Formats: sequence, C-alpha cells, structure tokens
Amino acid sequence: MRTHYCGQVDSQLIGQDVTLCGWAHRRRDHGGVIFVDLRDREGLAQIVCDPDRPLMFKTAESVRNEFCLRIAGKVRARPEGTVNPNIASGAIEILCHEMEILNPSVTPPFQLDEENLSENIRLLHRVLDLRRPQMQGNLQLRYRTARAFRRFLDDAGFIDIETPMLTKSTPEGARDYLVPSRVHPGQFFALPQSPQLFKQLLMIAGFDRYYQITKCFRDEDLRADRQPEFTQIDIETSFMSEGEIIGLMEELIRAVFKDAIAADLPNPFPRLSHAEAMQRYGSDKPDLRVTLELVEVADALKDVSFKVFASVANSEGGRIAALRIPGGASLTRGEIDAYTQFVGIYGARGLAYIKVNDVTQLNEAGLQSPIVKNLHARALQTIVERTGAQSGDLIFFGADRCKVVNDALGALRTRIGHEKGFVNGHAWEPVWVVDFPMFDYDPEEKRWTACHHPFTSPKDEHQSLLESDPGRCLAKAYDLALNGSELGGGSVRIHRAAIQEQVFRALGIGKEEAQLKFGFLLDALKYGAPPHGGLAFGLDRIVTLMAGAESIRDVIAFPKTQRAQCLLTDAPSGVDEKQLRELHIRLRQRVETQVEIGKG
Repeated sequence: MRTHYCGQVDSQLIGQDVTLCGWAHRRRDHGGVIFVDLRDREGLAQIVCDPDRPLMFKTAESVRNEFCLRIAGKVRARPEGTVNPNIASGAIEILCHEMEILNPSVTPPFQLDEENLSENIRLLHRVLDLRRPQMQGNLQLRYRTARAFRRFLDDAGFIDIETPMLTKSTPEGARDYLVPSRVHPGQFFALPQSPQLFKQLLMIAGFDRYYQITKCFRDEDLRADRQPEFTQIDIETSFMSEGEIIGLMEELIRAVFKDAIAADLPNPFPRLSHAEAMQRYGSDKPDLRVTLELVEVADALKDVSFKVFASVANSEGGRIAALRIPGGASLTRGEIDAYTQFVGIYGARGLAYIKVNDVTQLNEAGLQSPIVKNLHARALQTIVERTGAQSGDLIFFGADRCKVVNDALGALRTRIGHEKGFVNGHAWEPVWVVDFPMFDYDPEEKRWTACHHPFTSPKDEHQSLLESDPGRCLAKAYDLALNGSELGGGSVRIHRAAIQEQVFRALGIGKEEAQLKFGFLLDALKYGAPPHGGLAFGLDRIVTLMAGAESIRDVIAFPKTQRAQCLLTDAPSGVDEKQLRELHIRLRQRVETQVEIGKG
C-alpha cells in the first residue's frame, strides 16, 4: 500500500516515485495549488497538488484535517527559500499524481498542534491526543528505553520470566487490587504490587539471573507521579553482594541512557548514606543539581528564649535545620509568604527566617527578623558560622518533628534552587542512597514497619539489633535517584528462614500470621536458598525524565486520571447483577462515582 514513511522521504529520493499513507495534518489552498502536510508516525511530508490533474485535484479540494489518505507522486526538491530545516523531509516535496481518501474524519475536537489543552480533554479524546507528534515521540522513546533495558540484561545473562498476575493478597504496604474468584466463593486473588516474592522463589529455584518488564498495581492515593497500574523493570540475581549489584545496575542505567537518548551519565555515580542525604538535603532522593544544603543548628538553640526553637531543640525526635539562600535578603515579603505557604503543604507550621544585612553585626542592627531578639549572641554566631552566611543572605529555619522539617525544607531547597538559579548546570545528577534504616516506627499503630519491605536483609553487623534495638538496625537497601526523582530501589534479600522469622517478629507479625501469609516463602527458604538480591526500576518515571515531560501520564499510552479513572473507556464502571451473582458478590450500597468530565 505504501513504499515509504512520510518522515523518511529525503533528498536522496529526488526524482523517484513514492507512495505514502497517513493523515492530513494541515491543508493549505494557495491560489490554485493545494498543499497537504501528510503525517505518519515518522513525521511530515509536504504534498503538492496541481490542478493539471483534475480528478486528483478534486479529491484534494475535499480533504480536511485528519482525513486518512494514500498518495502517490514524484519526489522533487523544494523551491529555493521554502526549505524547512526542522523536519527530515524539509528539503523535498512530493508532486501528487494520485490521491485516495482511505477514510474521512469528522471535525476533531481540537487541533493537533494546539497547546495548553486541558488534560481531561486530552484523556477523553486520547486516540487523537496520541496522534500528536509529541506523544508519538514520547511513546517511541518509551519503546527504545525498554528495548535498551532488554538488550543490556539479555547480554548480561538475565532471563525474562513471567510471574502471575493473579496472586495471593499480602497487605503489607499499599492496598491490593482484589479480584473475586467465581469458582471459590468468598475468596479473592490480588493483582501484584510487585513480583517480589515470585522473583525470590525463582532465585531459590536456581535461575540465577531474572528480569521482567511487567505491570504492577497499587490501590493507593494518587499523586502526579503515580498511577494505579505502572510498569516496572524487575531484576533479581543470585550470588552477588550489595556492592556488586549496585555496580552492575549502574552500568545498566548508563547504557540505557546512552542508547535511548545519547546521554552520558557520570561514572561513577556518587553514593550517600540515607542519614547523610536526610541531614544535608532533607530527602532520600535529593536533586544534586541544586547547590543549597541544610545545616543542623538544634544544639545551639537549647537555651534560647524563643520557645518554638527551645522546645524542639530539647525534644526527642525533633530537628532544627537552617537553609542559607545566597543574596536572599532581596526576597520580597510576598515571596517569603509564598514560601511559608508552600512548606505548609508538608505540615510545617511556619517558616522562621533571618535576613543578614550586615554579617559584622550579629544583633538586631545587622540581622533583620522578629526572632533575633530572642536568640542570644552565641546562638547567632553558631548559625552564621555553620551556614557560611554573608551580608545580603537570608537564612530559613525549619523547627519541628524530624520528618516534617526534612519534607518541608527539602522541598523548599529544591524549589528555591531551581527558581533562583542555585544549580550546578549539569543535565543529569544521579546518586545512590544506601544504608537505609530497616524499620520506621508508626506512632499510631505503635509498631515498627518495614522501610522497604519485610524481605530486606539487615546489615550483617546489625543482625543482633533486630531483637534489641530495631530503630538502629540498618538494611542492605539502596535506591537510585536522578535529578530529585527516584528511578528505582532494591535490596539484598533475606535468604535464611531464621532471620526472616526474626524480621517478622520485629514487625509484630506472629508465627501463625507469617505462616498464613508467607508460608510458601518460609518453606522455600529451607531448601538451600542462595544469597540473592535485586531491584526494580520504574519505567514510566525514567521515560518521563528522559522526555522532559510534565506528567507521568504523558509517557503512558492510556493512563488513568488522578482519581484513578479512564476517561476514554469510562472505567471503572458498574456491572450487571448477573455478573455479581456469578461472583457471589452483593453490593452493600450503590455509590454514584463522581466522574471528572462528561462524555457529552
């Protein structure tokens, strides 16, 4: 039906006859000559329709945007002064000999080159949205990225093995998506949050190196960078240490970025302990392009008369951190208020600050702030020395529970860094964050929870702390961050049943419950399970970064909204009573789901 793609016709084909198929991107009538920009997945080609072929010309007159066309014609050079260097076919045009309308189109709800379209409109008419060159480019990039992952892993001896989509519900983490069983009344499968347990079983089974590019499902409260179903590059390997796994995965990511977008990532990637990352950047996925850092000052503020600072400085689990903004004394009151409002999103109750007008006068004469009069000279001296503040700078403070300060000032650091240009100019800044804590304490539940998941191995030297002091226990866990986004994370797994049982006890999971939920894993570990570990990368997030897209939804063909709805297919939706009866389900109450946009 065709000889070439539109975007592949170039000056090497001048004088040759070609047949192209695609969509009318734009039609222009220039006083007797009609120009049609024909578009397919590879790009655009300019079609010239002369009136000396009446039948073809009549067809061209009836063509409108998004008509599906087949054209045959001769390639020729564009007249001087009309060359378009921005497209591959910009030096040529095709003189049309034949034109066939394969399918007309109704008037599209938006022009494909329109900008500032609402996301709801785009998702409602996703098929048309996907025709846009930008979306075509994003999904081709996604394909190239997945191919690069496969190529590296295949060459490194990893085997692609599928794991089940219908599995057992093990609600440790996000909520499961449940699937009712028709043949087992009252019982449910769960869609996998990750193939974690199965890939461990594959290691015990002796496959040595496994990978899978697979869908995972989490029924969690959604944010801009989350989807209820997402794609994971899942990797597991046996007989490799924590350092060896990190080294191999670093090679993998460098190769993928080089292959997919010709980007050279640094070699080696820097490494930060989790404690250092939180201390300096307030985040376990710090954006190292931003040059600003947090500084701890609580120890200097224990005896100040400013009660907000003194109470936090003397409390357990509190933190007071300072963030110096060079030249920040020029910030307006409106800007400071906006930043104060911003940190409120993260639970901060305010944002104290000091403007350093004259660093030689560490008192109310040289320092401008309502809090200066309540801080003694020694405290002010310490703050200025540790932050390295100079005349004309501004110092922001966070004083609250450690998590609130880290979240609030960590986010503020990143925002101000990019807004005010405190960046190092590097395109890509990867960093490994290692030595994560094994556990987080949940004060509401009054129990320890796993930082990663319950199958992460503790550091060898911290194994004894599982019983005596879980809060001090560090894990063989590692995350890879890039430009402030988490690309993936993983750990060395527990391969001895006795240690796995210890971890379950630390998490408050009793012997019976552990057997009920994870008995198949505990049993398998007893059959000579090898040391093993791995990680999973988020494909959607990696491609989002590569594409420079605003939202993860721009790199997924048919994504859900932030309310976990598909506007294109109107899912989720109700089902008829017969289906419910077959599944042994009775609805307790009918709830009208609020849809984000009507189909009208």
